[in-house]
Amino acid sequence: MTNKKRLSTTTLKQITLFGYFSLLFYMPFWLIFMSDDTALSVPLTLVMFVLPLLFPLKGLVQGNPYTYAWSNFIVMIYFLHSLTTLWVSADEKLWALGEFFFATVMFIGGSYYAKYRGQELGLSIRKKKE
Repeated sequence: MTNKKRLSTTTLKQITLFGYFSLLFYMPFWLIFMSDDTALSVPLTLVMFVLPLLFPLKGLVQGNPYTYAWSNFIVMIYFLHSLTTLWVSADEKLWALGEFFFATVMFIGGSYYAKYRGQELGLSIRKKKE
């Protein structure tokens, strides 16, 4: 029997929060201050790219594994935006790669945190056999 080493839930939480807060600050910085694109106004940019990230804030900071799991649906917005930008905008490829990196960090860290912390708490999505 092998003993697999895995990251602690504390480390996974920190990794996820790094990706989360990076996205939270990176997106408005990029889209409002650094981008030459004037297609979106500042309020619309904030609503579209910052507001969705604010929904899971409390649960992520508190370490709720359920919030870590469902916040991955929100991070899909940033995956799609980054991949679309990589495809259509040569001028903003580096910015899109940054967004993709932070979204990936949040997604992977959050997935493993939700899994391992849920196991620690005895939570399960499968019905237990009686």
